[in-house]
Amino acid sequence: MEDYVIKTIVVGVVSWTSAFVLVRRIFPKRSFDFCNRVVSTLHATLAVTLAWLSVKDWRCPICPVGSKSSPKQMQVLAVSLSYLIYDLACCQLDERVNLDNTVHHLVSIVGIGAGLSHQKCGSEMVATIWITEISSPFLHLRELLKELGYRDTLLNLAADILFAAIFTFARMVVGPCLTYVTLSANYPLLIKAMGLGLQLVSAFWFFKIVRMMKHKLTKRTTSKNGLLTQNYNRVGNHQEGARHKDTSIS
Repeated sequence: MEDYVIKTIVVGVVSWTSAFVLVRRIFPKRSFDFCNRVVSTLHATLAVTLAWLSVKDWRCPICPVGSKSSPKQMQVLAVSLSYLIYDLACCQLDERVNLDNTVHHLVSIVGIGAGLSHQKCGSEMVATIWITEISSPFLHLRELLKELGYRDTLLNLAADILFAAIFTFARMVVGPCLTYVTLSANYPLLIKAMGLGLQLVSAFWFFKIVRMMKHKLTKRTTSKNGLLTQNYNRVGNHQEGARHKDTSIS
């Protein structure tokens, strides 16, 4: 692994940790998870921006396939690897340690580390980071809004819909195309396994997100219909009362 890559990873881990400490001081009354999600949103925004800027030819963003990673691509991978190392450690300090999240981080760290070591498939791996992080700001926004008191509001529903739509496009439209390229090319077996594993995990989460959105939209529709029925009954009762009053006067 190149010296500048190692330095980027070390500086990145220190920077993400410092950012978390700073956010904790700015929002002392907010939860550990809230502050960590703010940092995660910063990383997702930075990772997508760097991935965007590293593209050489927009006519074929992942071309040339299987080529040596460029310095810009190595930088994108190193920044994301440093974040994953920070986030893995950070999540272990939270009150609720999620095993699925821990496994996800470990697999991602191994995959990106392999890409940096082989110095190949930079275009494909950067595209993978773009696919996985493009929906992350909206994922975290959903949870941030809940802690800020906007649970079950139109704003929170809008964040849910944006997250679901962007996740679906990135993971279930662009993702399978990238997975096909990865499996059909002459790549190291570990890279192929990571690509296939990511797509399978994406499909699993896609079905869970579909169920979540179906539940939320159904719940909101039922609640709205119930409110309309309640208002209709109130109007009906008021009119009925007025009729009885007129009859008694007559």
